[in-house]
Amino acid sequence: MLETVDLADRAGDKVGGYSYGMRQRLGVAAALLREPRLLVLDEPANGLDPAGMRDMRALVKRLAGSGLTVLLSSHDMAEVEDICDNVTIMRKGTVAFHGSIGRLRAMAPDPGHLLDTGDNSAAITLAAGHAVAVTDDTDGALLVSGSQTAVASYIAALVSAGITLRQFTPTQTALEALFFMLTDDPDQEVAR
Repeated sequence: MLETVDLADRAGDKVGGYSYGMRQRLGVAAALLREPRLLVLDEPANGLDPAGMRDMRALVKRLAGSGLTVLLSSHDMAEVEDICDNVTIMRKGTVAFHGSIGRLRAMAPDPGHLLDTGDNSAAITLAAGHAVAVTDDTDGALLVSGSQTAVASYIAALVSAGITLRQFTPTQTALEALFFMLTDDPDQEVAR
């Protein structure tokens, strides 16, 4: 099992000398000793550095690829999107969504974007001619929302107008936006 979780070279070391990520993988190895058909992992990459997260995600994928069913509980939508084939989103003890990651992606709304330009006042004025909503952010930048096509057209218009783009980043992933839509909106119909 130590080989499975990439700890075979540390088999002779005391656990007290293990990093947090190594201890997480050791816990997975201990769970695998019983040769389970189902492995339940609750936030396995929580608290790990980026390399540890990458290693844990790779381990989970390998285990699932070997035929083991892995039930992963996570609030990290990037992790869910990277690892999972099927997703269940819960809202107050009720299934708000259950289905494939592809179906979940298809339902996801367009994310908002944080925009900062060389002339934010001109950027706001230019937005009037496009199907986007542009509002002031508390940090002096702008928040832009709309369909991907509308946002792309708006950004092209900014560039054509000679307005310098300093920053253009999504405020959240599309799956995060969908998660909040499904879990925060009491009127959202439950999808099974």
